[in-house]
Amino acid sequence: MTEPTRYAARTLIALAVAAAFPLHGAVAQEARQPAADGMSDVVVEKRQPGQLEQVIVTAQRRAENIKDVPMSIATVKGEKLDVLTSGGQDIRFLSGRSPSVAIESDYGRTFPRFYIRGLGNTDFDLNASQPVGLVMDDIVQENPMLKGFPVFDVDQVEVLRGPQGTLFGRNSPAGVIKFDSAKPVFKTEGYLSAGFGKDRIRNVDGAYNIPVSDTVAIRFSGQSQHRGNRVDNNRPTGTREFEGYKDNAARLQVLVKPTSNFSALFNVHGRDMDGNATLFRANILKKGTNELVDNFDFGSYPTDGINEQHLKNKGANLRLRWDLPGVTLHSITGYETLDFYSRADVDGGYGAVYAPPMGPGFIPFVVETADVIPNHKQLSQEFRAESTNKGPLQWIAGVFFFKEDIQIDSISFDSLAPGNPQNANYATQEQNAKSWAAFGSVNYAINDRLKVRGGLRYTSDKKDFVAQRIETTGRTYLPLSDDSTNVSWDASGTYVVTKDTNVFARIATGYRAPSMQGRLNDLASRPSMAGAEKVLSYEAGIKQDLFDRRARLSATVFHYRVKDKQLTAGSGTVNMNQLLNADKATGKGVELDIQANLSDALSMTFGSSYNDTEIKDSSLYVLPCGSGCTVTNPVSFVGGTRVALINGNPLPRAPKWQHNFTLKYSVPVANGEAYAFTDWSYRSSYNFFLYEAVEYKAKDLLEGGLRVGYKWGDGKYDLALYGRNITDEVQSVGAIDFNNLTGILNEPRTYGVQFKMNF
Repeated sequence: MTEPTRYAARTLIALAVAAAFPLHGAVAQEARQPAADGMSDVVVEKRQPGQLEQVIVTAQRRAENIKDVPMSIATVKGEKLDVLTSGGQDIRFLSGRSPSVAIESDYGRTFPRFYIRGLGNTDFDLNASQPVGLVMDDIVQENPMLKGFPVFDVDQVEVLRGPQGTLFGRNSPAGVIKFDSAKPVFKTEGYLSAGFGKDRIRNVDGAYNIPVSDTVAIRFSGQSQHRGNRVDNNRPTGTREFEGYKDNAARLQVLVKPTSNFSALFNVHGRDMDGNATLFRANILKKGTNELVDNFDFGSYPTDGINEQHLKNKGANLRLRWDLPGVTLHSITGYETLDFYSRADVDGGYGAVYAPPMGPGFIPFVVETADVIPNHKQLSQEFRAESTNKGPLQWIAGVFFFKEDIQIDSISFDSLAPGNPQNANYATQEQNAKSWAAFGSVNYAINDRLKVRGGLRYTSDKKDFVAQRIETTGRTYLPLSDDSTNVSWDASGTYVVTKDTNVFARIATGYRAPSMQGRLNDLASRPSMAGAEKVLSYEAGIKQDLFDRRARLSATVFHYRVKDKQLTAGSGTVNMNQLLNADKATGKGVELDIQANLSDALSMTFGSSYNDTEIKDSSLYVLPCGSGCTVTNPVSFVGGTRVALINGNPLPRAPKWQHNFTLKYSVPVANGEAYAFTDWSYRSSYNFFLYEAVEYKAKDLLEGGLRVGYKWGDGKYDLALYGRNITDEVQSVGAIDFNNLTGILNEPRTYGVQFKMNF
């Protein structure tokens, strides 16, 4: 028996024993509490001192106790959110902070790529689809640039692991990450937080909520993040300083509730970010290893190129709710638009083969590009009805419409030649996508202990795509089009073993619509398309309160199979992607979440996951690196071209092991509370690309944070010192493989002070 198998077996045996011999605690009192606008009311149990608070989630589009939902779910909220974002981190702060979840980016603070249970997409084109859905305030965020909206004034983050095709629809076969902003309430309240730290970090965020009348409430929240440049170019060419940014975002919400059975929630939001694209660092990987070169200097980046990035996005949504006898009706309308420009020196240094080879190692040719989204708009509309009866049968039914139009321009530069930008040679892409769906879900309580659920969704997708290449010698115009339909379904059940212990099982399917892209490199290039992928997933688990509800655990075992898995392959020695389908990919693993109040002064959380993924396609091959890396996969030759066979490889960027841990100690001091909070995350190694190479395999990574502070005034004031990546672990977490041994690094250590005031 392998070690991962023994780990899973020991975990499940321990959970089975705990379920069979539960620790019976005091019966908690219950109260009914209105849920967030747009969801049903929910019964909230009153907890005794020292007991964990009840967790309410909306994973099934209803407000429910997390223990009653038959799927693997994790939440992040409150103090933990404050700690993880202390240093001005973007949305990637969630990576590794929940079992089976990873987030990375080749674009810096924009274009985050999400992975759940190993399923993600490494495509760097700006119209790339992802198998992880991101939902912000009930609005799906389709384009990758929308998915990086800053996290502030958020009530809760929910991570729904496994396919969510029935209630959340297309492009969520791996799962959904769901953000719920704090909603307007009919009282005056708010907060203000300010932080200062290393590299001239200045972060301010806050919210102000005010009732305008008995029927109208307004909540304004905003965030402003700044960091000074921390990397220098010691050459006279190109951008001279890097990695500074200013990132501002705001949200205005207006709640109108003229009667007890109708409400309207208006939401207007926007973001304005200026900074740098990711630094691609030439030849920082030591050949034959995945170590950084000797005497590597994080603060130095010699380059001949320009690096800049700008993103503006704005949106609005309207959520209407009518409470009628026996049924609640919802209308959710959303609109998003963005404008994006990113330019970077992709070859990672300076010099080229036609100039004296210079810089950090040999650079065979110049690669400097800008990717632009000058036009984008997204419109979505959902109508949903849900039953509100108290009987054993409950249901949800609805329809959904989505439309997105996007234009992408790719522009070439050459800082060693005149005539920049190279306007005579550029590529454009235009994509128009439409989708509509009808869905329904039924819950039925067979008895007091057993509840079953089932859902069905029909989706119709249409996508039109045009790739063009414009050069002085000619022009290409290459259209693609596809119509596809899909039926997703799920079936699950929850069994109440005791008042404190539930077990569940779930079978679910998911669907990712066909993908198209075509960053054409020359007049002979062609766009590529990958057909729809479909997932079938099985999972079972236990959710249990322990030790008089001072502790809580959940554990899940799962297995999934992806048919026609969409993959993104590099193009050897060219800065392009190629979409393709593998016959199938599989994954299996275990997830564990534990929270506990160990004493009145000490609390902890622990999460762990094991994910074993595999590509299964005996005929599938890709072009390996053009950078002279050490390929470890079997190689062959197709038409005289060297290729790598990837059958049996794990999915890229999919670590087998992930662990996260937090520990908080607090003690009364004077008229307040002194506390220390530490958080740690670990992930094992993974492949950067579809093929395996020694240099392009991430090392194991352990990162930790620390926050030490003092609260006073009944918790209204909080002054703290913080540190992120306190051990200063710096390594390559990504790479560019077509030109040289270029690496992309994680964030180094940062630290500072933060003050927060609640009112």
